[in-house]
Amino acid sequence: MIPRISLVLLLLASPLWAMDPSEMLQDPALEARARVIDHELRCVVCQSESVASSNANWAEDARRTVRELLDGGASDDDVMDFFVARYGEFVLMSPRVSGSNWLLWAAGPLMLLTGLGLGIGYIRGRSKLTSPQEAVLSEAEAARLREIMKE
Repeated sequence: MIPRISLVLLLLASPLWAMDPSEMLQDPALEARARVIDHELRCVVCQSESVASSNANWAEDARRTVRELLDGGASDDDVMDFFVARYGEFVLMSPRVSGSNWLLWAAGPLMLLTGLGLGIGYIRGRSKLTSPQEAVLSEAEAARLREIMKE
């Protein structure tokens, strides 16, 4: 039982190893801003982790760069723009809705609306179809039918 608990605690604490105390800023307000930015940036090595939770060398360098820029007086947007200029929108955990990627953001709702429109059009079209009228037999056909039925 104890080894399982130790393993769980070890796994839960793994993101804590990512941040080296020497990387932290002395000003608590700047450090809080840096941590928010760290969570918004994607590690280009790991690709599925934020810079805050990655142990990759690139992530360490990125955290250090974030703190240097903030310590130098850069705003949060300036820091994000710095990374986007070098690595593209991929470096953002949540890409911005701007430029050419607006279509990607709008694709889901557009597909849903298109599907609903096609479905409604199909149902309305089917309801407008006239029901086939009963075939009226001519006198000769009716006589032949009676004759067949007697046999």
